[in-house]
Amino acid sequence: MRIEIKARKVAVSDDLRKRVEKRFDKIAKQVSPLAELEIELSEDRNPRVADSQVAEVTLRLKGTTLRASKSAANMVTAVNGAADDLARQVKRVKEKRSHRRDAAPSVTPDLAV
Repeated sequence: MRIEIKARKVAVSDDLRKRVEKRFDKIAKQVSPLAELEIELSEDRNPRVADSQVAEVTLRLKGTTLRASKSAANMVTAVNGAADDLARQVKRVKEKRSHRRDAAPSVTPDLAV
């Protein structure tokens, strides 16, 4: 899985980058290696907003696009929340696909002529 980290109005340190990659390794094991994960980190600079750190995640899979967004007081908490939401969505999509595969009638060719 290819991970792309973007930032708006916030600096991405090497420590934060490593934490993000480690956090999304769990999801990377469940999806295709061709999947694309885009993480956008930003900050709302409004003093009245308590949860100013925002993490928006977009996962592009074959046939579907999954999105999650979380706000928190610090960036690590926002990333963890978005990762949990995305993991739940990936699990749901995988279960849907496996149920469809199990429910499909198996067609066997008639060899007796």
